[in-house]
Amino acid sequence: MPQNTVLGRGSWSETSRIAALLRQETVGGFLLIGAAALAIVLANSPLGAEYATLRDFEVGPEALHLHLSIGAWAADGLLAIFFFVAGLELKRELVAGDLRDPRRAAIPMVAAVGGMVVPALIFVAVNLGTGDGALRGWAIPTATDIAFALAVLAVLGSFLPTALRTFLLTLAIVDDLLAIIVIAFFYTDHLAIGWLAAAVVPIALFAVLVQRRVRSAWILLPLAFLAWAFVHASGVHATIAGVVLGFTVPVLRSEAAGGPDAGPGLAEHFEHVWRPISAGIAVPVFAFFAAGVDVGGLSGLLQANRSTITYGILLGLVVGKTVGIFGATWLMARFTRARLDPDLAWIDVVGVGMLGGIGFTVSLLIGDLAYGLESTRDAYVKIGVLEGSVLSALLAAVLLRLRNRRYRLVHEAESVDADHDGIPDVYQRPEDRERPANPD
Repeated sequence: MPQNTVLGRGSWSETSRIAALLRQETVGGFLLIGAAALAIVLANSPLGAEYATLRDFEVGPEALHLHLSIGAWAADGLLAIFFFVAGLELKRELVAGDLRDPRRAAIPMVAAVGGMVVPALIFVAVNLGTGDGALRGWAIPTATDIAFALAVLAVLGSFLPTALRTFLLTLAIVDDLLAIIVIAFFYTDHLAIGWLAAAVVPIALFAVLVQRRVRSAWILLPLAFLAWAFVHASGVHATIAGVVLGFTVPVLRSEAAGGPDAGPGLAEHFEHVWRPISAGIAVPVFAFFAAGVDVGGLSGLLQANRSTITYGILLGLVVGKTVGIFGATWLMARFTRARLDPDLAWIDVVGVGMLGGIGFTVSLLIGDLAYGLESTRDAYVKIGVLEGSVLSALLAAVLLRLRNRRYRLVHEAESVDADHDGIPDVYQRPEDRERPANPD
């Protein structure tokens, strides 16, 4: 059996597809950062009352349990689009991507599990004696924000190997799946079976239509909305509907034919349509309404940082994510036949682990579910997530900037004696890697 490679570069087709995907997620990450920064500024400015009024303004039909605040619409509604795209991407990876190979899939999956377990243990250890339901937030530091992390990576390293970007993206996708499972099983306080059973009908109709390659928005969008509304009314978090709908969409035209040669299904089309909406609108708008916490000046910030909630989240994201991702990847290589790609070093995996500590979007969502909107602990959650994400990004910036300089020097040294197209793929800049080598 051939030896598996940790952080291998993968196939040309998958590398090209992921390069295009990364560009969209990177743009979305910058929009997310800007929206979050604007929210924090507004919440702590003289316009703070107006910002809170807008966020808390309620609209929607009460009959479907949808008389929600604007902030709740962003968290429950717009994030369903984000999770729909995540479902499409995860299914695409498992059915037609490099992760259809169990050996390649195992490494990022194990890394994602490690990056979930260690932060959760740290949070529990810090809050073990706090009481009063503090441990409900154990899952807050377990998530990685794809768009935020990729945006930081794009700024840091134009010469970093594509394998690092691909590994971070794949790990974050699996991380999202784990977060979805956690939300479904641990943050569903009540379950209305009737509404959940009703959701099966539009989901089944949606599945039948997409399997028949029906792509009309006039037909599919009403079904998707009904499925989302019924799941929301059932007590299960409504974003789960987005994931389920994403998994019903065929990746291949004929999956029975086997392999990507069967031709693309509707998943590719839906990703093309909905990923820009998710990255450019849904996630930034959610960030705008979720990140706006009034810290109450320096005294309020100091009080928040004395809370074990804030401290547990901060340690979980900064320490737990790095230790969990790196440790799980190293153990996978140590106790299996896997080995690190020879073009990389283990310090690169540490940098990816630090980026995994940027746990913005889903961490804020889980915080709202754990402690409730507008609670004191919810404010501590937002401060902890913001501080932990920023600190993780800064630490990753220092390390990966140094690594980027190393890869740049290698690239320049190779360029002295070789035509650019002859440089090994791992040393080329992302924009150069996307072009096939000159056949001449």
